[in-house]
Amino acid sequence: MEPLPEEQEEQRFHRVDSLPEPGLTSASSSQSSIPSAEDSRSTTSSGDISGASGSSSEILTAEAVVLRLLEPAPTGQELDLTVTARKNCVGMNNKGVTWGFTSVIGRRREMEDAIAVIPAFMSHKCDHVGGCTAHGSRTSAEISPIHFFGVYDGHGGSRVAKFCAERMHGVLAEEWDREVVGSSGWQRRWEVAFSSSFERADNEVLTAAVAPEMVGSTAVVVVLSGCQIITSNCGDSRTVLCRGTETIPLTVDQKPDRQDELLRIEREGGRVINWNGARVFGVLAMSRAIGDRYLRPWIIPVPEITFMTRTDEDECLILASDGLWDVMTNEEAGEVARRLLRRRRRSLMADGVSPAQGVADNLTEIAIRRNSSDNISIIVVDLKSKGKRQPRQ
Repeated sequence: MEPLPEEQEEQRFHRVDSLPEPGLTSASSSQSSIPSAEDSRSTTSSGDISGASGSSSEILTAEAVVLRLLEPAPTGQELDLTVTARKNCVGMNNKGVTWGFTSVIGRRREMEDAIAVIPAFMSHKCDHVGGCTAHGSRTSAEISPIHFFGVYDGHGGSRVAKFCAERMHGVLAEEWDREVVGSSGWQRRWEVAFSSSFERADNEVLTAAVAPEMVGSTAVVVVLSGCQIITSNCGDSRTVLCRGTETIPLTVDQKPDRQDELLRIEREGGRVINWNGARVFGVLAMSRAIGDRYLRPWIIPVPEITFMTRTDEDECLILASDGLWDVMTNEEAGEVARRLLRRRRRSLMADGVSPAQGVADNLTEIAIRRNSSDNISIIVVDLKSKGKRQPRQ
């Protein structure tokens, strides 16, 4: 691992567990046929998020349906990493970020994943999303756009995942605008907004009769500003940050055999049974989700929230459902992303495909070749400012 410059200073990577713990749910699973990669139904898209402020633009989603066989994952560990942040303003020179996504049915009979990309879904002052790290900067009071990325992996059906893709960003914006009594700063405000929005989305699934009680979905969401990467996770979808030569996990999978989750479930009178992997009562292979009312209070819609200050070394974000992570490690995905991003940036996208879209396509192809048995949904966000990309001489 290459050392970072001396002028960087340490910053804690902060994980937050909010919300009180609610109620109960489950999911059924089904074996499915195995089509070839060519037969895999897919949705792909790429785009450019400009740095200009503005209101919410069109919602870009990919969605579908399937009864999924959830795979086991190694025991997670709590995020408590020490990272470094360069003392300058990344957002000040940011000419925009580009993104790309794929969402394919893979070797399932139906598609249950859904994704959402909402450029500039909010616009706020910089100091509402971490402020500026540069000494004496005057940009903290400037209005700037905040972008939303979400991956939702349904189980028992697609309806909860689709609902989250269509609704979650709107709920989050509304909850953020609420007054926070006794708020202790911008981080706490985001913690409360995310916790409230996940709980509210979960309640709306019930009150609006979106889906039966045995249907649910993971939710991994990233809110991106010029200065901050704020990640909120519920379930076993995952987000990683490629920074320089490092691949940094921004989430830890919430699995029933993760020590803290196992203790919580057993404390509430639940059981974790090894049935093709650790499962809550032998049914659900994750310990948190939106929906799944019949498994309350053991399955809860309480997100874990992390904050990461952006630096000039940041290459990209990868958000994906476990259709990718079941067959690739964080480090493998990060290495593929770094290599392809740098190669495609030098080629100036001669084929018209953005570097981020090229990475999303390539990671999907690798997952299919490695016989991923699940739907595969991936969002890649290229964090390098266009102005910092050097064309080949």
